This record gives sequence, structure tokens and C-alpha cells, in this order.
Amino acid sequence: MAETDSTGSTWRYRWAHRQNERRQAAYRATAAAWQQRDEELRRLRTLAAELRGTAGGGLPVELTAGELVFWTQPAAQLVEVRHTAVLPAPDLAVEPAPAPLRPRRPDGVKVLDAGLAVLTNRRLVLLGGRGRRDWSYAKLTGLAHDPAAPVTLLQVLDRRGTSGLLLPPAAAAEFRFTLTLAFAEAIEQRDTVIARLDELIAEHGQRQPFRPAIITPAQARLSARVPGGRRTVAVAAAAALIIPAVLLESDPPARTDIAVAATPAPTHTATGLAPAGPAGAKSKPKSKSKPSATPSGDGRCGAPRNPLGYTFCGGDQVRKPPRQVCDHFDCAPGFWKGKGFLVQCRDGQYSLNGGRPGVCLRHDGVRRTVYAAR
Repeated sequence: MAETDSTGSTWRYRWAHRQNERRQAAYRATAAAWQQRDEELRRLRTLAAELRGTAGGGLPVELTAGELVFWTQPAAQLVEVRHTAVLPAPDLAVEPAPAPLRPRRPDGVKVLDAGLAVLTNRRLVLLGGRGRRDWSYAKLTGLAHDPAAPVTLLQVLDRRGTSGLLLPPAAAAEFRFTLTLAFAEAIEQRDTVIARLDELIAEHGQRQPFRPAIITPAQARLSARVPGGRRTVAVAAAAALIIPAVLLESDPPARTDIAVAATPAPTHTATGLAPAGPAGAKSKPKSKSKPSATPSGDGRCGAPRNPLGYTFCGGDQVRKPPRQVCDHFDCAPGFWKGKGFLVQCRDGQYSLNGGRPGVCLRHDGVRRTVYAAR
């Protein structure tokens, strides 16, 4: 008869309830992050296709014939690099997942002025308190965005030094994308930026998380009843093997006719005890392989959150996952009979038959491989 608590629920039902709650919470967090990025990519796609600019009425800058304003920022700072270096040539790349920027000024960069930044289809202009600074796209030879700070540096043919803008962190990502779009417009390559965004949207769609399958009470293991789970069971089993061995090897008492004292003798513990070996021999501790830490942020490339270090980003194929893998990944029926590597099927379940014929045959085929981070 199953053991029940005061509410009549068995331990198996309580275990299944906890597992489902944890899986659903992890899924909601992952799905929310995926949805946010999907909406951002589609917003940028719409901006790239529909941005036309304005005539710039009311701005304190004279526009040439046909020049249109794409973007403005009043709190921009003019910066210059003390030691000039050659910047990479400007390109039309779009960052797949920009990292958060810190509000700091990098070493070797000094602030010269501050004012209104205006981005048009022909140039970038800073209207500062000490004058005006222009960067024409037609003369642009180098462009670099700092990956950790909201600084963008530019090099032009008619100026020896390297200068640029330091922006508020919240405005940097929009500025960088609009600058890429404005430069593409100037060289008649806006369609290239749109095509790149279409690729990013399609790639991101492949990473959409699946809703986890419902765990049933029948899937509960007996180790779930023990506080500490499988680790406690393993320690108890090891102690059950070690303690009798120690007792057998201990010296017998000198007399057997003495009554046993009422106070129990100190018991041996498993800590520090081991079967005796040859004289002078030292036991070598067994190395335990630990899974690597889970990559930060979207470093998992859409994989479920897990403490095993498994991602979709790349690394080593997983051929012998630990038993707790099915606590974090939706294992298909017959998972442990697999004889290949860990893969995700197209219906969201996971198989251990990667690389073998007929893998995921009943699950719409293979979608992608699961890797262990190196």
C-alpha cells in the first residue's frame, strides 16, 4: 500500500508535482527571453524596411539637398583616442544578440565636447558647445563599436585622429543599428541589412523552446523518497560496505566472558576508513568528473536551463549523460536504451540515439545536437 501524507497524496504525486512546477518555471523564463528577442528582431526588420527619415525641421544643422535625418540624441559626448589605431573597415553586420553595455569610458579615450548628435543618410554630426564635428560616410574608412562600453569610434580620410561618440547605454544599441542602416543606405545596400535580419529571425525561430512534457507519478524513482536523493543513497550504500569490512579487520577482544557495558561503544564511521593495503602503499583518490557550469545569459543557444553545462552552441557530444538529465530535458520513451549521442527531436523530446539510423523516427526527425560545454 502506498505511503500517504495527511492530505492523502502519495510521495510519488508530490515528487511529480515538484518536478512539473520546476520545469514549467524554467520553460516560462526561457520562453519569455526568447519572445523578447524575437520581437526585437522583427522590430529592427520593420525599421530597416520602412525608415525613410525626416527633413530635420527645427534642428540647428543645415542639411544639403536630399539629406534626411534618421536619428538624434541630445546627450552625446565627443571622444577622441589618444593613441590612434587602424579601425576595421565599416561593414553591414547586425549583432545577433548585443551584450549589455556598462556606463563607463574606456581607457585611452578622452572626452572633448558634448552636445546634440544627428544621424542622417549622408553623415554623422555632433553639434557641441565648442563647435561641430562631421563624419561623412563617403570618407569613412574605419568603424568600431566597443563591446563593453557605449562608445563608437570612426575614422575618415580628411582627419588624422580617431574620434567618435560616447552615448548613454540605453541609446547605444539603437544608434549602432541606425548607423549601420544609414551607411547601407548611402552605399545602396539596405537590402543586404534586411536579408541579414531575415536570417537572424529564421535562426532564432529554430531556437524556440518547447513546452516540457508532464511528469507522471509513475516516473518517480525510489531515491526521491530519501532526503538528499541519489547522493544520500550512494553514501549509505558505501557506508554499508565499508563499515563491516573495518569491523572484520579489527582485533577481537581479549576476553569474551565480560558483560557488555550499558553504554554503547563508539561506532566507526565511514570517514577516513578504508580496507588495509600493502605496507607503505598510499591510496590514490579517485577523480570525479563534474559537469561544466551552464553558460551565462543566452549562452545556451536556446537549451533548457540545467546544471550539467549542456547547450546547443557547440562543444563535445554527450554520449553518457548522468541519470538526472531527464530532470531537465524531456527524454523520449526508451531513452536509456539509446547507443549514440544526445540529440533533440523536432517534437521537443530528446533521444540518446544520435548518429544512428532511424533516430527520432517517431518524433518528426532530428532537430539539433546537444553539446557539453568545454
